[in-house]
Amino acid sequence: MINNKKVVVIMPAYNAEKTLEQTYNEIYKDIVDEIILVDDNSSDKTKEVAARLGITTIVHDKNKGYGGNQKTCYTAALKTDADIVIMVHPDYQYTPKLVPAMAAMIAFDEYDACIASRFIGKGALEGGMPFYKFAANKFLTLFQNLLLGERLSEYHTGFRAFSKEVLEKLPLKDCDDDFVFDNEMLALTCYKGYRIGQISCPTKYFPDASSINFLRSCKYGIGVLKTSIQFFLAKSGIYKSTIFKNDAKTLDKNENLPYFNS
Repeated sequence: MINNKKVVVIMPAYNAEKTLEQTYNEIYKDIVDEIILVDDNSSDKTKEVAARLGITTIVHDKNKGYGGNQKTCYTAALKTDADIVIMVHPDYQYTPKLVPAMAAMIAFDEYDACIASRFIGKGALEGGMPFYKFAANKFLTLFQNLLLGERLSEYHTGFRAFSKEVLEKLPLKDCDDDFVFDNEMLALTCYKGYRIGQISCPTKYFPDASSINFLRSCKYGIGVLKTSIQFFLAKSGIYKSTIFKNDAKTLDKNENLPYFNS
């Protein structure tokens, strides 16, 4: 808890058995009030490791995709009446040691959301990011800043924090179930006028770290371009796609979730 705000860490997991415990051990338990992991129908022992560590665990009976996993994560966090929710990937690509700093930026009402950026400083390439991903990230970020009217250093980090209000107001239910969910979520955060803070974050690329392949990266990139154009059209009053409409669906925290060993 920070400034009397409840802090919850969520972990969208898929085959994270080898890296979960190392990630968990770096989370400051004196700051974080609860940790929730959602296993997206892994084929390894992710859920068993999570249960052994005492992590609140939810298991999908079929794979719902990265975006679908996050929808369950955020729904579960809202059920706990979290004030601040921070997503930490259990593949240890980002260090959880930055959780207190990210939480503090929201807890003291300076920001409504916070992203840990690999592009403030030299963290991306030094951490082993493939050059094609580095170049694509830079191009997509420039494109998005132009269309969204923002000055973020990147939109593609998976290490991010949100206030309770943001999670309750954004129409995440109608967002994509695949990787472009991340981008739609930040675009919506900007669209609704919420303040986004940034901190520098090192990153690590290694065999057990999760990373999408070239073809899926291309699909994601196309989705990012599409989201940016949809944002621009909606903001200009020309055309509003589903997630930018007033009747787009928010998460339902009363939804029943498949808790593991409950």
